[in-house]
Amino acid sequence: MLDLPNCPKCNSEYTYEDGSLFVCPECAHEWTLETEDIEDTNVIKDANGNVLNDGDNVTVIKDLKVKGSSSVLKIGTKVKSIRLVDGDHNIDCKIDGFGAMKLKSEFVKKI
Repeated sequence: MLDLPNCPKCNSEYTYEDGSLFVCPECAHEWTLETEDIEDTNVIKDANGNVLNDGDNVTVIKDLKVKGSSSVLKIGTKVKSIRLVDGDHNIDCKIDGFGAMKLKSEFVKKI
């Protein structure tokens, strides 16, 4: 019997091979071994699901309180030339009027 991988979505053991794809009959997920490796890399996405890259320009989609300050980062604030980093706050940037900040990608959208 073939040793097929479990479904990466629901972990079902009842997978089968259909041409170059693996298929899960329980959740209908289809994948190849190459895409499984790509999914493991650290991809940072904005609030709309767009992939972010170093140097992108983004807009803040929600009023954010600035930690250690009484000021608020307003919705619609444009952030230029972001830098992606590892950690909880995955965007390093400089914002005019605020200086250096760290943001979470879930609160920005790509311009």
